[in-house]
Amino acid sequence: MRRSSNERASACVALALIVAASVAYAAKSPSTGDTPDDPNAIRVLLAPNVETTLSSQMNGTITDLHATLGKPVAKNAVLAQMNCAEVQARANVAKAELNMARQNLTGKKSLRDLKAAGDIEVAMSATEVEKAQGALSLASAQLGYCRVIAPFSGRIAKVYVKNYQTVSAGTPMLDLVGDGALKVRLNVPSALMVRLKQGSHLDITIHETGKTYPAHVSAVNARVDAVAQTVELEAQLDGEHPDLVAGMSGIARFPASP
Repeated sequence: MRRSSNERASACVALALIVAASVAYAAKSPSTGDTPDDPNAIRVLLAPNVETTLSSQMNGTITDLHATLGKPVAKNAVLAQMNCAEVQARANVAKAELNMARQNLTGKKSLRDLKAAGDIEVAMSATEVEKAQGALSLASAQLGYCRVIAPFSGRIAKVYVKNYQTVSAGTPMLDLVGDGALKVRLNVPSALMVRLKQGSHLDITIHETGKTYPAHVSAVNARVDAVAQTVELEAQLDGEHPDLVAGMSGIARFPASP
């Protein structure tokens, strides 16, 4: 029986759609092997070993900002300076009051030796010295808030403030990323836990560089995600790789089980 012209046209259209879908799927499949047909490929993210957001510890105005995006900084480097004229003035007052309290205590002790002052007066003078010492310690601690210090060496990842900006206590000022070795974060199916231990080998292929780097598992989460049936791992890259930067992503592959 001969097919009608409508049936032949429908068959041609269906064949064309199948071919187009196949071509589109092939074009979408990346060269790294990150496809549904490659269950051994697991997405990873590079993260710094240490990072933090440094915030202002006081209300004040920034007078000097020594932080720019990507700038390398050494440990204990001054990244920002606040206007601390008022805090410095309070510290000077506290120092003067401490000197006066000490002199008063010395005088009371001399008077006691002459039977002109009692033990209670000497004790009260000693208490005034302790109060003045506490006030000076508080002022000195507040002076320490005038400078934002790098707690570790690294690079500036983000700057939130500007020179001469007035900020309040707790305002984020900048993000600092450590310059040490990067760590790899990934989530693997919980079924793999039986053969994945600390020290297990894996290969990391990074999209941005197109290279593959050896690594080993450094930590395994003690809890499995019951919904996703995955467990979080951390891995450490073997050796130093200056071309890698925190935030890069890629694919991890574990060696096939024997």
